Amino acid sequence: MAGQSVLVVEDTAEIRELVATVLARAGFDVRAVGTGAACLAEVRRSAPDLVVLDLGLPDEDGTEVCRRLRAESGCYVLMLTARAEEVDLLVGLAVGADGYMAKPFSPRELVARVQAMLRRPRTAAAPASDAVVRLADLEVDEDSREVRVDGAVVDLTRTEFDLLAALAARPGRVLQRETLLREVWQTEWSGSLRLVEAHMSNLRRKLTAAGLRAAQIRTVRGVGYRLVA
Repeated sequence: MAGQSVLVVEDTAEIRELVATVLARAGFDVRAVGTGAACLAEVRRSAPDLVVLDLGLPDEDGTEVCRRLRAESGCYVLMLTARAEEVDLLVGLAVGADGYMAKPFSPRELVARVQAMLRRPRTAAAPASDAVVRLADLEVDEDSREVRVDGAVVDLTRTEFDLLAALAARPGRVLQRETLLREVWQTEWSGSLRLVEAHMSNLRRKLTAAGLRAAQIRTVRGVGYRLVA
């Protein structure tokens, strides 16, 4: 991970210094700021590989900062929050966060999550046979990284696209949540299973809002998910 840069955005000085120190000791090039405005300015200046973003900032909510980040940066975003409610998780991921950690957390866990996130490819590799998967009213285009429902493009986050692409590559087959963790998040950490469920919930909501009818993501209770038409 040498040479990879991380921006820590946390308003509490003690936590900010702790997180920055832990990540610097793990070999990352770390910068730290305390507000959303400073975060956006630093991202524009230094283009970090990953942002550790606190949900509760003094000048604006972390979800809004994440939304603005997504409009101008491809960096990974790991959200931190003292609020562990499901709605916070879903909202944070819906605006483009790649991961989520609730306070308090161990420094070792934080480093592991950051390392796993940065091992993920920026874009998914296209299948050798056909870059476009068509399943009834759904199209998943690996080359353009676009998803279309009845020809209309659906706005998905990077992680939502990668999840759908993994399912579309094997239509009808059940993919375990652990398999999706390995393929999309590049981690074996079982504590991330809730991330799969939350991102899948957002993905389904967006596809339904786009008018998807024939193709569906089905839940196989206790196992995982499959894409069928």
